[in-house]
Amino acid sequence: MARKLVGTVASDVQSKTIVVAVARRVTPPVYGKQYTVTKRFAAHDEANEAHVGDRVEIAETRPISHYRAEGRDRSSHQASSKNREDY
Repeated sequence: MARKLVGTVASDVQSKTIVVAVARRVTPPVYGKQYTVTKRFAAHDEANEAHVGDRVEIAETRPISHYRAEGRDRSSHQASSKNREDY
């Protein structure tokens, strides 16, 4: 079963590749204070549909390239249209 993660698209500059930032909350057992850890994954986006700010789900797959081992599964939420206005 492939691991699935939900995150926000941080970059869509590359062709057919998006960078997804996945944040999680961590609590160390000694101090008990929570903090956020963010990890960035390069994911495959064949149709270039995802844009910065979109919330997407990525799934673990076989290696697609040297850096990409995740593929975009589906979009959960689209970013507001004001971020994608055509100038």
